[in-house]
Amino acid sequence: MKNPCLPQVLLCSSSLLIGLFIPVLGDGGFCSAPSILDQTDASSKPLYWKVTNPTLSPSHLHDLPGFTRSVYKRDHALITPESHVFSPLPDWTNTLGAYLITPAMGSHFVMYLAKMQENSRSGLPPDDVERFIFVVQGTVTLTNSSGISNKLMVDSYAYLPPNFEHSLKCHGSAILVVIERRYAFLDNHITELIVGSTDKQPLLETPGEVFELRKLLPASMPYDFNIHIMDFQPGEFLIVKEVHYNQHGLLLLEGQGIYRLGDSWYPIQAGDVIWMAPFVPQWYAALGKTRSRYLLYKDVNRNPL
Repeated sequence: MKNPCLPQVLLCSSSLLIGLFIPVLGDGGFCSAPSILDQTDASSKPLYWKVTNPTLSPSHLHDLPGFTRSVYKRDHALITPESHVFSPLPDWTNTLGAYLITPAMGSHFVMYLAKMQENSRSGLPPDDVERFIFVVQGTVTLTNSSGISNKLMVDSYAYLPPNFEHSLKCHGSAILVVIERRYAFLDNHITELIVGSTDKQPLLETPGEVFELRKLLPASMPYDFNIHIMDFQPGEFLIVKEVHYNQHGLLLLEGQGIYRLGDSWYPIQAGDVIWMAPFVPQWYAALGKTRSRYLLYKDVNRNPL
């Protein structure tokens, strides 16, 4: 026998469910994160703006307590923006820093973000430590002990030799990527101050590969690491599945893709940082509709013994 009250019960239940979902849906639907297929014209945005405004931003994960895309393993790590922890940088003034790669995880270098605020100033690295800075937002002024200054804007960089007196000042706000390592000295070899910008560096040949490569530091023996800027168009990928003795520290400046590290495959986006230990299998493929660009640290010119 049919229950004459059943239609009314179903109608009331449906109305209740709709009433519950309307506040959740809001104006943006279930997924309020902007789609990669429906974004404003990226050309109207500052260069590298996605580093600090990723598509999947920390705010989008507030309703997923305990969730993070960050991963730390013996031979690699993926550090994503929702996991960044900023605190005052030692010896810097009005500057917050987030250490993303350090020797505690197995690296021989450190990589951190420095958020310089109004009237901020850098400190010096420890003795015998070299420093590389890359500007992703804002403008800073680099001054050496002789009083010579260089203005560094977005996409500019500087290499500071070990024990080189210098200061970085910012009157507004700026975000820097900073890489430091204890210099591996060689007899009769010294490094020099280098100031430049990515767009001034020539494209280099990449035999057998399709990506575009620029090196920001000289390839000569005095330099014990280099910084590569690598560009991939959508759908391009590394031909070689690399396994080598070098370590890497990587910041994805633009775009998105898939990174293989060991036996794991990670979707990554602008703002993500990766550490790769020696001999971890590694491979990248660019996805989406815009180019991928990443900044890559690589140790060079030294015997691994």
